[in-house]
Order: sequence, then C-alpha cells, then structure tokens
Amino acid sequence: MPPVERFELQDWVSHDKYGLGSVIGVEEDVAVIVDFGAEKLRIVAPYPRLFKL
Repeated sequence: MPPVERFELQDWVSHDKYGLGSVIGVEEDVAVIVDFGAEKLRIVAPYPRLFKL
C-alpha cells in the first residue's frame, strides 16, 4: 500500500467531487479540513480522490 499523502495548512488541493480548495485544518495522519468555498469538509485518511496541487 502506498504511504498516506501529507497535507499542510494552506495547501491547495483538488477533489474529484468538490473541486478546488484550501486546507484549513490538519489532524495528523487522521483527517484534513478543506475549505471548498461553498462548504468546509473533513476528509479522512487515506484521502480518497484528494490531490495536492
């Protein structure tokens, strides 16, 4: 299994369903909170469909 990607505060990300967003919270190796503009979502590891730009 590939390692879990690490995200930092203010990383720009893309999600297959929600589009572009910015990381506003990091729960180390557990979840990230992303502001997609219209909504803020908590996405849990291994962060399916979430990619760092």
